[in-house]
Amino acid sequence: MILHIDMDAFYASIEIRDNPALVGLPVVVGGSPKGRGVIAAASYAARKFGIHSAMPASTAIRLCPQAVFVKPRMEHYAAISRQIRAIFNDFTSLVEPLSLDEAFLDVSGCTGLFGDAVSIATQIRGRVKIEVGVTASAGVAPNKYLAKLASDLEKPDGLTIVDPNHVQEFLDPLDVSRVWGVGKQTRKKLESIGVRTIAQLRLLPLEVLKSKFGINSEHFWRLARGIDSRPVVPDRDAKSISHETTFASDIDDVLALHAWLMELTDQVARRMRRYGIVGKTLQLKLRYSDFETITRSQTISEQTNSTSVLSETATQLFAANSSEVGRGIRLLGVGVSGLGTGGHEQLPLFDKEESMRDKRMDQASDTIRDKFGSIALQRASSMAQGIHFRPDPDSKK
Repeated sequence: MILHIDMDAFYASIEIRDNPALVGLPVVVGGSPKGRGVIAAASYAARKFGIHSAMPASTAIRLCPQAVFVKPRMEHYAAISRQIRAIFNDFTSLVEPLSLDEAFLDVSGCTGLFGDAVSIATQIRGRVKIEVGVTASAGVAPNKYLAKLASDLEKPDGLTIVDPNHVQEFLDPLDVSRVWGVGKQTRKKLESIGVRTIAQLRLLPLEVLKSKFGINSEHFWRLARGIDSRPVVPDRDAKSISHETTFASDIDDVLALHAWLMELTDQVARRMRRYGIVGKTLQLKLRYSDFETITRSQTISEQTNSTSVLSETATQLFAANSSEVGRGIRLLGVGVSGLGTGGHEQLPLFDKEESMRDKRMDQASDTIRDKFGSIALQRASSMAQGIHFRPDPDSKK
């Protein structure tokens, strides 16, 4: 069985935990509403006003003038995330983090020690509440898709179980928007043919789905039946290193998207250097507003973990594949595969002097961030767009 554990309004919950005077107030973690900042997280009290992550802070203050804005403390959240992951690892080594505040756990092999999957989820949630002081919601199911879907149904502080023998009874009544990949435009198209629930989607013949949705049709067909064969993949077994972000509102501003692209590439490169890993192929992932998703890759002449080389490659890929940005981008991701150890000196991609300069810059950047925290150095483009560096859970600072 698979668990999906998701912290409830994580950043905001930490701020409220650390300052009890904020309990019950509409707390917003993010940039100042007087600037071009964006929202990183909102408490459930703030969400009642329609505030959500990635929303411009200026919009949030209009929706809720009494909102309490708190500056993000990303290093603090990362440290707490490591504490939570340590709890997960007490139960199973098969932990696949998705971000600072959520992860998949495969508990199939540890039920003899800790009880069944529901008992393990209950124990984990209890320890997180007692030891960390925040709440977590959990989904327990036979696969990742169902577990993630279940964890979102009873938030906050919820536990939802999907019986392997009654998957269809669980799925059928749900709104079709619960299917991964069904966004606003796809939902409208489905509603136009009378499909509003997962049951109605499941009953559509595959031929009809193919005529309406092309390459996405088999994806919808499988998920409507609760089929997902993906395993839980711990970091140590990963065949690629990647970071991606899903925007609460679609972005069609090329400058903003490029700033996000550089931010994500920077995070991937830094993570690779931390583990002494180099890679040969860079992947770009774009998901448009209608949920069409494309992935493109480019092979680099030599394995590398240079921020400069990876950023230039990512920029080239983006420029070659973003002609339809006007449609709006919902998700942006960057990954590197073809991994190997970086124990030897990498051959220069361009001029040797330039290559050595880039290496020194990476070393200096890593040293500063290791000592003073990830936010000690930020790209000007990220600051201009209100993008905050988001450390991964393994970061030492």
